[in-house]
Amino acid sequence: MTKSNFVDHVKIFCRSGKGGAGMVHLRREKYVPKGGPDGGDGGRGGHIILRGNKQLWTLLHLKYTKHIFAENGQNGQKALKTGADGKDIIIDVPVGTIVKNSDTGDFIFEIVEDSEEKILLEGGMGGLGNNHFKSPVNQTPRYAQPGIERKESWFVLELKILADVGLVGFPNAGKSTLLSVLSKAKPEIADYPFTTIVPNLGIVPYRDYKSFVMADIPGIIEGAAQGKGLGHRFLRHIERNSILLFLISADSKNINEEYNILINELKEYNPELLDKDRVLAVTKSDIIDNELENLLKKELPKKITCIFISSIANKNLQELKDILWKKLTND
Repeated sequence: MTKSNFVDHVKIFCRSGKGGAGMVHLRREKYVPKGGPDGGDGGRGGHIILRGNKQLWTLLHLKYTKHIFAENGQNGQKALKTGADGKDIIIDVPVGTIVKNSDTGDFIFEIVEDSEEKILLEGGMGGLGNNHFKSPVNQTPRYAQPGIERKESWFVLELKILADVGLVGFPNAGKSTLLSVLSKAKPEIADYPFTTIVPNLGIVPYRDYKSFVMADIPGIIEGAAQGKGLGHRFLRHIERNSILLFLISADSKNINEEYNILINELKEYNPELLDKDRVLAVTKSDIIDNELENLLKKELPKKITCIFISSIANKNLQELKDILWKKLTND
């Protein structure tokens, strides 16, 4: 997934259809010169509907479709014929898409399942024809209801990446390298911070033809929860991961301190993130010897599974996958 085709934030203007007007008509036939009212009802205006599609991983298809309009309902017709409903517009979005009001930022709803449909804007109801208004004292009403007006608004759609394992760490902690080694994903890799500016997904093969999805999420910096760096743009992707795999480099000045900073950023953004299963992998452990590794083990955070790995030297990568699989399947 390249920088150019991954879009996780779009702003769109939507307008539902107006309801058709009810018809005013009196039945007039050759042998029925003074028939009663037979004006039909107007059709409903088209809805704007969002539908989850598990085949989509990006909002790219909406980037250049800023205005989306549904059809108006047709007016009622004589002989009690109801006007046709306006055609609904169905917008396919990736599972994990949230919808917010563009002006207020208020959360509206989230698409969480494949094929799930939710109405973003309802079309206007059609008006009643004059047939509905006849009475003993008014047998030929010459009025009907107009259709209900359309609705329109600007919306913001944001995508939260769905993955089994989300990689969490500071820039240049080795997340992209690990993903490229464990899967066939080809994220951009370089020895400078913020190489990754969009999430990358990879399918990690496991034993007996099993697999799980891993997401390389742009690196956290201190203050991310307040919007520093890439801020909320990447923190929201962590929300939909089953397991958080923390990566901290073996050459870190203080592994425990870095881990606490990462935990604090997640807590400030959304305390519920701390309820997820966590694993800590100390990366680039090929640059330290066994004696130093044993010393570092004594300083690692408590109450979390820890493992020393090296993507370059292929050190403990199978053991890491075993740990992740066990947590994913609760074995």
